[in-house]
Amino acid sequence: MTEKFSLKDELFNPKKVTYLAALIKGANPDFKDTEFTQKIIAQFPKLELKQRIVCIREQLEIYLPNDYPSALKIIISALPCELDPNKVDQDFGDFIFAPLSDFVAKNGLQNQFLNLSFNALAEITKRFSCEDAIRYFINHCPKESFAFMQTMAHSDNYHQRRLASEGLRPKLPWCIGIDFDYKKALTVLDGLYSDNTRYVVRSVANHLNDIAKIDPELVIYTLTRWQMEGRQSNPKELDFLIKHALRTLVKKGNIQALGLLGFNANPDIKINAFQVKNKQINLGEYLDFSFKISSTKEMKLMLDYKITYSNPGTRLCEKVFKIKQLSLKSNVPVVIEKKHLFKHMSTKKLYPGNHQIQLQINGTLYDKGDFTLIF
Repeated sequence: MTEKFSLKDELFNPKKVTYLAALIKGANPDFKDTEFTQKIIAQFPKLELKQRIVCIREQLEIYLPNDYPSALKIIISALPCELDPNKVDQDFGDFIFAPLSDFVAKNGLQNQFLNLSFNALAEITKRFSCEDAIRYFINHCPKESFAFMQTMAHSDNYHQRRLASEGLRPKLPWCIGIDFDYKKALTVLDGLYSDNTRYVVRSVANHLNDIAKIDPELVIYTLTRWQMEGRQSNPKELDFLIKHALRTLVKKGNIQALGLLGFNANPDIKINAFQVKNKQINLGEYLDFSFKISSTKEMKLMLDYKITYSNPGTRLCEKVFKIKQLSLKSNVPVVIEKKHLFKHMSTKKLYPGNHQIQLQINGTLYDKGDFTLIF
């Protein structure tokens, strides 16, 4: 039997902890690396991923010097070589260094330590992103932290430039929330959207996608302005940024967002033979549906479908799913067939009962059909 993959064991395991301990031992010969490693590994079986980060950080607090500046000096000296500065994407770094930035966030917030802490995060983020750690500083001292982020945004190192965008995201997953004006943070993105590295550009797009959930009009305005500025020398990168930044608004059928991507609202199309093939499905089965689409004109289409779920509460529960983008030729009908699997997910609780599926094309709703989910 194939052993089930465990992300927490892949990222935090005895080999990784031993590696970190050896680096610290090399920077401080008095460091009790064996004892440090044993204490951590003994706790791992009962800990989830983020708990393992906390566990390592707590042991660092025990085995490093009590005074923060001395401990921080050892941490910085222990850091390995920087990540490849010539790589332009998907170079997040090694998770085993996450406890180091967590150490900074939990011990270096005092005003007299701010410069030391910022300098440490600037170095650590070149080995592993400090996007979570910096958010503690943003909440504690927003003025000083924003000045630091502005400095990072102008760095020659793209990991530091990415930190400026990623750390200020309004809705950064898996991290603490921040109480910071998203409009002010947008001024940092103005200097980063034309970056020559996809790693930074993707962060800018994700940042805008966060803002789109709060202020859609500002995102549309900002992307339109960036298009007009012409500062991004690679048109494909700007196209990528716009598409990635608008993904939530596109799913919601936002007409302005779709228009920015070249999809006209209310397209001149005809939908025929929309069919929900199985009106009753069991949990774990696929819902099959199909339809025919045609037009007398060439059309660029974004094909989606929306499912309205049975919900015991009063709040309407619905979600939009992608089918495909389609360049429809004039007078050439296309038959679309799609299957949707209904299964329990950690992000979505399903209930038995009546459901509905409806086509959404370029943000406009079309034919719909009912079906029943049975447990």
